[in-house]
Amino acid sequence: MRELLTNVRAPKVARARRLLKRNFRKDDRAFLAEGPQAAREAAKSGNVRTLFITPSAAERYPDVVQHVENSGGEIIECTDTVIAEIASTVTPQGMVAVVASTPAVLEDVINSDTTLAVLMAYVRDPGNAGAAIRVSDAVGATGVILSTDSVDAHNPKVVRSSAGSNFHIPVVEEVTVMAAVARARECGLQILVGDGSGTPLTSALNLSAPTLWIFGNEAWGVPQEVLDLADQVVSLPIYGQAESLNLATATAVCLYASANAQHATDSQ
Repeated sequence: MRELLTNVRAPKVARARRLLKRNFRKDDRAFLAEGPQAAREAAKSGNVRTLFITPSAAERYPDVVQHVENSGGEIIECTDTVIAEIASTVTPQGMVAVVASTPAVLEDVINSDTTLAVLMAYVRDPGNAGAAIRVSDAVGATGVILSTDSVDAHNPKVVRSSAGSNFHIPVVEEVTVMAAVARARECGLQILVGDGSGTPLTSALNLSAPTLWIFGNEAWGVPQEVLDLADQVVSLPIYGQAESLNLATATAVCLYASANAQHATDSQ
């Protein structure tokens, strides 16, 4: 039987809470995963340092507790008040994990085996970044690059929006667009940029070729210097009256088009 932590000012609580800020996440090489989905995937990765969990949540999700125990992580049973002190959400469902960050490098995402990779250029919205990581995982992409001047990959909302996918594929941060494109060309990938000014996706594009897709900031679009790097600028046709699609949706449509074309080629 574990002792129940009730003190919201306990040192371990304070150290976890500071991870809500980007500079402390970098200093401590750790971040927070809130709720059972994120905590479960973090626990399965073996990188959970500490799991704060209420007794009722521990009963509901024994697999999460077991994974953390098996990997040598610390389990701290605590009250809902302690969870609320650490979490960034209103409903963290009784658990928050402190997770050791394991930084990826560009070569993890773009290498000789890469057929599909994603570069988010200057994307600041954490929900869009997290959704891009999730769909990249779903389509079997090698990984995601968050360029310089993009949101932190371990921002709590990015982690939540990725729904655990950030533990499945490498996510590289603070890489310049030029460096990512140069690496992609070295490895034989074509460069496709999603932008409303481009050729419709329904046109005769070679989507089965190994590809680095680039998507830009939803508010500003893709800068001209990034468009100039593309082998092809690609747009999504709008058949109804909507002005445009949001970034997460557009990313999903384009990546699935490439993945479907590549898998169709593989099956022939």
